[in-house]
Parts: sequence; C-alpha cells; structure tokens
Amino acid sequence: MINYGLKDKVVLITGANNPQGIGATTALAFAREGAKVVLVYKKVFRPFDESKTDTNGVDRYYAANAGDTVEVERKLRKMNADYMVLESDISDEEAVKDIYSKVMEKYGPVNVLVNNAAVDDENGFDTIEQITQSVIDDTFAVNVRGSLLMTREMVNHHKDFGRIINISTDAAQIFAGQITYGASKATMEALTRSVALEVAKYGITVNCVAPGPTQTGWIDGDLEAAVLPIIPMGQLIQPEDIAETILFLASEQARMLTGQVIKVSGGHAL
Repeated sequence: MINYGLKDKVVLITGANNPQGIGATTALAFAREGAKVVLVYKKVFRPFDESKTDTNGVDRYYAANAGDTVEVERKLRKMNADYMVLESDISDEEAVKDIYSKVMEKYGPVNVLVNNAAVDDENGFDTIEQITQSVIDDTFAVNVRGSLLMTREMVNHHKDFGRIINISTDAAQIFAGQITYGASKATMEALTRSVALEVAKYGITVNCVAPGPTQTGWIDGDLEAAVLPIIPMGQLIQPEDIAETILFLASEQARMLTGQVIKVSGGHAL
C-alpha cells in the first residue's frame, strides 16, 4: 500500500456533484487517504428525460450535474471522512474569496487544489460557423477565469505544502466541433506551465491531467461502440483512472514533478 503523505491535508475540489464524475471520485480517493476534503459545486440545469436517467447517456449526465452532492456525501460519511460542501460559482471573484474564507475558518490553508469544474455548450454552437459571444464568455468564465481565481486564492493563502492539479482534455490542442471548450482547456495547459514557474519558489507544484473519453455517465452504448476503436487500449477511461493520477500528483512522491500535462487516455489523441 502506497503512503501518499496526504493524511490531514486540506484538499479543495471543484465540480464535485456528479456521483460518477471525476470530481466526486477524486474526493473519495483523497478521503481514503485521510485528507480533509472540500467539495465545491454549482448546479448546471439542462433539459433531461427523467425516465432515461437510470442508464448512461446525456440524460443521466445532465441530471447529475443539475443535482447536489447528496450521493457523494453519503459515501463520504460511510468512510467517516472529514469534509465540507460549498455550493458556489467560481466564475465570480467575490464567491471565490468567500469559498476560501470558509475553508480557512474550518480547516486552515488549502494544501491541494483540483481545478475540475468546467462547462461546455450542449447546443452545437461551439463551431466556427455557429459560435456566439455568450458561448465564448460562458465557457471561459468557468473553465479559465474560475480556475485562475481559485488558483490565485490558493497561492495567496499558501503555507507549507502546495499542489495544484488542473483538468484539461486529451483533445485540447485540436478539438474541432468544440473549439471554445478545447481552446479553454488548451489555455489551462499553457497556464499550468506558466503558473508552475511562478510558484515554484513557494514549493508549490502545478500539473495538469488531460483525460481521454471517460465514463462519467454521459457515454451511452452507441457512443461507446463508436469511441472504443479509436482508443488503443480498447476500453473507456474510468473516473478512478483520473483520480489515482491526481492522487500521485498531489503526493510527496511527486514533489519534483511540475509544469506537466499528463494524458490519461489509453493512447487516445496522442
């Protein structure tokens, strides 16, 4: 059994309300290691068919992202985890300051920040022919501005141990059909390298995980059949695959690893 050195570390994870999602799975992984876990989320409402939420697909995924953290909290309580939940909007500067104020009051400085929260456009307007100002603004507000604000506050309140892990996507550099979403994630990869250089003097590492097609509840059987042939390892990535990589990047063992973008994609989009 690996000792990651994360017991009693304060870990803040954004985008943590989908029980099948990367954020929730990562929270459970850190709780397993004895960390104090802070879950931050915002409900994102999109139309879905309630009758189709019992199987994987967009309806299950949209329902999960429109919900709260009840299911995730149930699992954390079963583990006797030390955790807190904050419903907030990370794209708002004052809300971000309030998040850190509440975490500092309960736990003290954040040791590990996982910038997982992200939005995209589900209406097909994320192509160069269809793109609108609102899609651009809304996507970058959360995926870039929100993550930067969360990072700034973490650095400004830092003491001793510091790890920042950003979540990108393996197709960030070339994402035709989702150009704004892809561009926002490519921006986060660039920021990972730049911020890593700025905060190295504080002993903070900054790395990025770029998942491939991951089963967070949105991939139905038809889509899985279409995607599997382009994943060399021949299977979907699971949220646990991402969570375990994040654990390592947050660990004592990864203390000299910084400014890196690591694809966890089974060979997809290399």
